[in-house]
Amino acid sequence: MSGVVVRFAPSPTGLIHIGNARTALLNALYARQSGGTFILRLDDTDRARSEERFAEAIKQDLAWLGIPPDKIETQSSRLGRYEAALEKLRGMDRVYACYETEEELERKRRRQLGRGLPPVYDRAALNMSEEDRAKYESEGRKPYWRFKLDHRVVKWNDTVRGEIAIDTASLSDPVVCRANGTWLYSLASVVDDIDMQVTHVIRGEDHITNTAAQIDMFAALGANAPTFAHHNLLTLPGGEGLSKRFGSLSIQSLREAGHEALAVAAVAVLTGTSLAVEAVENLAVLAEKIDFKKISHGPARFDPADLDALTAKTLHAASYASVAERLKALDVGGGEKFWLAVRGNLARLSDAKEWWEVVSSPLASKTEASDRDFCKLAETLLPAEPWSEKVWDEWLAAIKPAANRKGRELFHPLRIALTARENGPELRALLPLIGRRRTSARLKGETA
Repeated sequence: MSGVVVRFAPSPTGLIHIGNARTALLNALYARQSGGTFILRLDDTDRARSEERFAEAIKQDLAWLGIPPDKIETQSSRLGRYEAALEKLRGMDRVYACYETEEELERKRRRQLGRGLPPVYDRAALNMSEEDRAKYESEGRKPYWRFKLDHRVVKWNDTVRGEIAIDTASLSDPVVCRANGTWLYSLASVVDDIDMQVTHVIRGEDHITNTAAQIDMFAALGANAPTFAHHNLLTLPGGEGLSKRFGSLSIQSLREAGHEALAVAAVAVLTGTSLAVEAVENLAVLAEKIDFKKISHGPARFDPADLDALTAKTLHAASYASVAERLKALDVGGGEKFWLAVRGNLARLSDAKEWWEVVSSPLASKTEASDRDFCKLAETLLPAEPWSEKVWDEWLAAIKPAANRKGRELFHPLRIALTARENGPELRALLPLIGRRRTSARLKGETA
């Protein structure tokens, strides 16, 4: 399995979203699972729309998700290879020049639809005379190029969907090169997959029809087609598809909103499978869950609200080692004891900053007037230092009989005095972190 080579091939024309991340993760984690190679291939032949800032954003997003590529390729650096492939196909009579404008093609499509026919290109350009060509070129028209499909039934065993058969006679011959000389995905992708020795193409089900045409291209170029796996697409709860216009679901936006990368990865990979969408300890655990046979053939309905819950669950189970550097960047101290004390109460990692301030910074008193005498009594019963993990239980054992209180009447005033919060981590864990000096001052109603 070490020969596995996969690729994620976004166009750098916008930010990638969680649906794109699904494809990237399935490729990267399958490569890890197989000991193979994960390539990021930037399909940047659209010179008008491709931007370097988006290319850089894609690289940053993959790094944040924990799947930096083993290799990065750009189509813009490979234009000569596409020209060579076109020349080869031209010599084999497998591509042909066309001169229709977009408006003329659109009129054809409308006429066909009006007659109840599929809007398939009619191959009119194959019947052009030399006079026709000369006339078009005298008008200043430049040809665009189509690949001539074999008009046969193309079959393949899809790793996700099983046996698929498509009659290419039902498809338009795909455009491979525009009149302005720019390359389309269809042929350029095939040439790349051949040159980069891609063994598995894992992508969305919206490419199934493209696959039939591309298998024909692989054969025409004398190459074996890779193994294909077409996964279902993430949709919103109402069935709407995702696109780059959903800025709030871009990986960049999700990161800035404080979601955990592991939570985003788990939602992206596990939604739309027979597996439960649950928090994972690390990407290695997630990689072990990948089984293309468990991917549903129906839509993968994704509710963005699920990310909130999964981010919290991911944090609640996170080890200190996995977050230590990020806590340091937030100026949060306290080490592992602090992390274990507060992680179960976090919705975002940034919430740890608030609890570190509760533990270590001056805190104005919010004790009710009716509880001040009780808190002062509790202060006189504080155990001497050093404090261990048992200090809370020892202190309560002394307070209960002296104050004749129990339950909420006992615990709530202590929580308010020590944290100025109605809820939060267990005081048993927080008390040793707050320390005797601050505990004493807060019980007395002093800012500490």
